[in-house]
Amino acid sequence: MSQGGWIGTWRPHRPRGPIMAQYTSPGPKYSIQGATGYVSHIPTKRKAPAYSMYGAKPPSSKDNVPGPYYVQGTVTNRGKKTGPAYSLSGRTESKVETTPGPACYSPDKAKKVIYKAAPMHSMGYRTHGGKVDSTPGPNNYMIPEVLGPHSVATSGSPSYSMTGKSKLGRFDEDLHKTPGPAAYHKPSTDIYKKSAPKYTMAGRLKDHKTDKMPGPAEYELGKISCAPVISFGIRHSDYTTPVIVDVY
Repeated sequence: MSQGGWIGTWRPHRPRGPIMAQYTSPGPKYSIQGATGYVSHIPTKRKAPAYSMYGAKPPSSKDNVPGPYYVQGTVTNRGKKTGPAYSLSGRTESKVETTPGPACYSPDKAKKVIYKAAPMHSMGYRTHGGKVDSTPGPNNYMIPEVLGPHSVATSGSPSYSMTGKSKLGRFDEDLHKTPGPAAYHKPSTDIYKKSAPKYTMAGRLKDHKTDKMPGPAEYELGKISCAPVISFGIRHSDYTTPVIVDVY
């Protein structure tokens, strides 16, 4: 602590609590876990065996069984000891027979089954017109050809065709009508012989020199470089957190 003159009414005194900025290492700012107990035990220390004590157990329930006053005298190991008992059920419903009675029969129609009857005829309605057969007529058939080489059912006879007179090989053929020398394409001699050297003339290149250069008036000859200049920094306070810059 500086022993120089004090400014104003301030005098050295003990702080009321610890000032974290005065510590350069992890101190009271970090809470250290305890080494005793089971909860929040410090992991770097060995933990001793822990035991827990429970309360007294409740009394045993061996005697909590039903006494003689719960057992009836008529109950044995084979069931309830009683005499035979009977019960009366209700009257059952009578089923009504759904059979035909005497009035449902027709005895007058039975003679047609037992005795012979005269033939009886009935006249029905006029029937509809007969169905017209929609079959194709004779003019609807396409008879295949029997003449020529394209017959289907019969074998075709030999067919001959006569072409026109050819212009080649005729007695009056003009043999002088042949292509002349101008009709042939003359290839370049560089194809089948050694070609001569060839030269090309390129265009004039652009001047890359620019006129934007400093002139003599742009230079200052009066200034001379001075000697190295050194400056002193300021003293940093212990109560101010330094600035940490990440450098990648």
